[in-house]
Amino acid sequence: MTTNPSQDTADSGAHPRFAEALDTLGLGMLLGEVRRFPEATRTATEAAAAIGCELSQICKSLIFAADGVPVLVLMDGASRVDVERVRQELGADKVTRPRADVVRETTGYAIGGVPPFGHRTKTRVLADRSLLEHDVVWAAAGTPYTVFPMDPKSLIAHADGNLVDVREQSA
Repeated sequence: MTTNPSQDTADSGAHPRFAEALDTLGLGMLLGEVRRFPEATRTATEAAAAIGCELSQICKSLIFAADGVPVLVLMDGASRVDVERVRQELGADKVTRPRADVVRETTGYAIGGVPPFGHRTKTRVLADRSLLEHDVVWAAAGTPYTVFPMDPKSLIAHADGNLVDVREQSA
């Protein structure tokens, strides 16, 4: 039986580009696991509260610019990215946070809804090891209202991420 992807997308609430990426990766069955919330969950704290999970089980998809080139960093929701560690990892001179329009242009998604894969353009992906501390993490499904669960090893593999240590260390 063939399903209509646009119907699945409408039912799940996932962004159409992200739903298409799931189908392309052979992960279309995840559309049934996408959770849609009536209120936006733009922050990791909001998402964890809506899902009912630990803050560290949220996978944040954050775009940075390394010497002007976009790079995606996947980080657990309880941690912050250490920009200096990202700079060292990439061998860049300067790493900054780009403007919202650059994030949308690079990924095809608005800040607060950027998923870990299924982006408009191919970018280098750094995935912090902290994500591996959980059996399941939750990531944005292309909108600030939707999330999906996945085991972190698979999520990092589908994002074509390089496993690194780039989270801020607590003093």
